Amino acid sequence: MGDSETFGVEKGHGEKVIEWLNEQAKIQGSKLEARLYGYVLSTKNFGDFEMFSWIGDVKVARKMINKASKKFKIRIIEGGYKPREKLIRIKKFDYAKVRKDEKTIGQIEFEASRFGKGQWEIKNEERH
Repeated sequence: MGDSETFGVEKGHGEKVIEWLNEQAKIQGSKLEARLYGYVLSTKNFGDFEMFSWIGDVKVARKMINKASKKFKIRIIEGGYKPREKLIRIKKFDYAKVRKDEKTIGQIEFEASRFGKGQWEIKNEERH
């Protein structure tokens, strides 16, 4: 079981996408539960995203969020890519791909404080 808070859907589509993801997980018998946590992330290159968290299998989560992108014709943030280097840092980092349909259109590097309940913030973003 894994989890991530660096997944997002294009602003205005959060409720219906999360509802669809949870419904599909039940139909398929997959161990996945997604929920919005009331945080909107604004990017310079890709627009605004409603961020959500999920609990379950990362492969299932990535597959289903990509299907949602295709079904609803929206951009999504597919997070949970951890840095390879094992350095001790004051902040925690995560990497994400920005996709539309099944095409990667960019990348985002997130950072958040290790202490307290700091929200993820964008450290770097780039278009492909």
